[in-house]
Amino acid sequence: MLEPLGQSQVFSYLKGLSQKHAVSLITFEKPEDMGDDAAFHRAEGECRDHGIRWMPQRFYYRPKLIAPALSMIVFLFLCLREVKKGRVSIIHARSYIPAAVALVVYKLTGTPFIFDMRALWPEELITAGRLKRGSLIHRILLRIESDCLKYAAAVVSLTDAAVEYLKKVYPEELESQRIAVIPTCADLERFVPAEQGADEKVYSCVGTVLSGWFLIDWLAAFFHLVASNDPDARFEVITRDDPDVVREKLGGDGAFQARLKVFGLSSDQVHGAVQQHYASTMFFTPGVSKLGSSPTRMAEILGCGLPVVVNDGVGDVAAIVQRYQVGVVIDGNSQAEMEKAYASLVELIKDPELSLRCRKAAEEIFSLESGTHAYDQLYQEILGEHTA
Repeated sequence: MLEPLGQSQVFSYLKGLSQKHAVSLITFEKPEDMGDDAAFHRAEGECRDHGIRWMPQRFYYRPKLIAPALSMIVFLFLCLREVKKGRVSIIHARSYIPAAVALVVYKLTGTPFIFDMRALWPEELITAGRLKRGSLIHRILLRIESDCLKYAAAVVSLTDAAVEYLKKVYPEELESQRIAVIPTCADLERFVPAEQGADEKVYSCVGTVLSGWFLIDWLAAFFHLVASNDPDARFEVITRDDPDVVREKLGGDGAFQARLKVFGLSSDQVHGAVQQHYASTMFFTPGVSKLGSSPTRMAEILGCGLPVVVNDGVGDVAAIVQRYQVGVVIDGNSQAEMEKAYASLVELIKDPELSLRCRKAAEEIFSLESGTHAYDQLYQEILGEHTA
């Protein structure tokens, strides 16, 4: 929960849900985040203020296979303890490993659980080169996926595209399953359009760019194309990645590097930086692995009234951009495609209604209120079934 996504995609929801439900929160935090005493105590205080019982555990990177197994044992113990003490009516498991633990608890105690998939994790690991298709671990993850889809009280997907795919792969498991599509949401009370336009033409990218599924070569190509066409353009990459490595990957001569900033920000500072941007970019490796992806950065950028430059094959991203006319979809990273995309973006930005459309898209699809309401409705349905 101490990471930016934890703040935007976990705690933001829980603040609203805690008004109606007693919440116990188990998270595994990275050592570097646990070491930030100010951030830790701030999160601890916010949980206390909202009546959330937070049980943070330290996440260990090594040993590679043993550490995750030990974390699962700790997680299982804590879940069973909460169930035994009568504190739990539903286990809301975000992603596969927590869902695997929730499945065991369900088998042992009958406590219903929600499989909040977030994305198609096994496929993402394969795309990132961290998992070999057909390996033992891959087969175990697919079994977890199948069983969680079958036995969960509800399945939550970030995108319609992932649901369509899963129904083809698991027709029996999902035949009578309750499925909710709840996209990544943003705090649209913070991510709002700036009161006045930005002073500079800052083309940005927000979030990790060194993951195995981000197309940093596309980002480099687009940034360089813009730089060659607009001498006033500036570039920012807001990320927790190593700035030196990012700069090296983006390349370019000294003049380009002088126009480029690479830096990290705390979660409560990001919106202020995004409000000063001109347009933002995000390019992900397309394919099955990204059908379940709903980039948080897109929700936040649109909330600030800014257009996005994206590629196809990533969840519902391209469909949303085209439906609301809030950006440009690039078909490839060739020079011709980049030039076409840049020309389209220049024309789009001339539209005086663009910022309003971006904000409207964010409010209709990605608002925190609608996401919180959708989760609350899901909780109420499950609780009604299991208390009747």
